[in-house]
Amino acid sequence: MKKHMIIKAPLITEKGTFVSEKAGQVVFKVDAAASKHDIRRAVEELFGVSVEAVRTVNYLGKVRKRFGRTIGRAAGWKKAYVTLAEGQQLDLLEKV
Repeated sequence: MKKHMIIKAPLITEKGTFVSEKAGQVVFKVDAAASKHDIRRAVEELFGVSVEAVRTVNYLGKVRKRFGRTIGRAAGWKKAYVTLAEGQQLDLLEKV
């Protein structure tokens, strides 16, 4: 899997900015099939920082309206919390 396909987008939310200020973490929306090792390598190569740890969360798609007999479902997705090494910093607004 290519590194620019692994990381889909940075998640800039209230919780994401709080975590980045307090714990030195960055939050990304990533490909559902990507492993922690793939995410680590992609962040290190794309942004030129060293990564200390990666934690991931899988979100199931929400159930939406019925369409006749079938029930609709929004797509599921995966979120990654990337902890940067001490002294490393990543400003996503400049890179995007």
